[in-house]
Amino acid sequence: MAIADLKNVLNIFGGAEVTEDQQNELFKEVLLMTLARAADADINIQSVEVERIQAILKAHTGEDFSSADIRVAARAELYAEATLRKYLGSVRTKLSASHRAETIQALADVFRSDSNVSVLEVDFFDRVATALQVTPSQIAGLVAGDVE
Repeated sequence: MAIADLKNVLNIFGGAEVTEDQQNELFKEVLLMTLARAADADINIQSVEVERIQAILKAHTGEDFSSADIRVAARAELYAEATLRKYLGSVRTKLSASHRAETIQALADVFRSDSNVSVLEVDFFDRVATALQVTPSQIAGLVAGDVE
């Protein structure tokens, strides 16, 4: 998926209703934008983080993302019009609870990819969690359901 394919951003900000297919595409966009921006949260994009983001995106979406896609999505200039937090706050109701939980868990995975979690990364994580309105149980990966 190329960064230029982020079509759902306009639909969501325009208030359009989202189909299940569009919701899945939106999830891919949210995941790419959030994880890419996370790589730059401490102002130092490390290649280990980019590689981890590529692996996470592949695992969650089944699609390959280039290093260039991730580095472009990480650029702060993309968020001049609307901050990532504002974007996440506006799309959170269009995402399923499981997509929001997957996003925040993937974000924690990115921050753990190098041996040092910085104060800036912790702050970024907290802001994303607040914007997505994820619960502590979602952050921990706990999902209620039948126990087998």
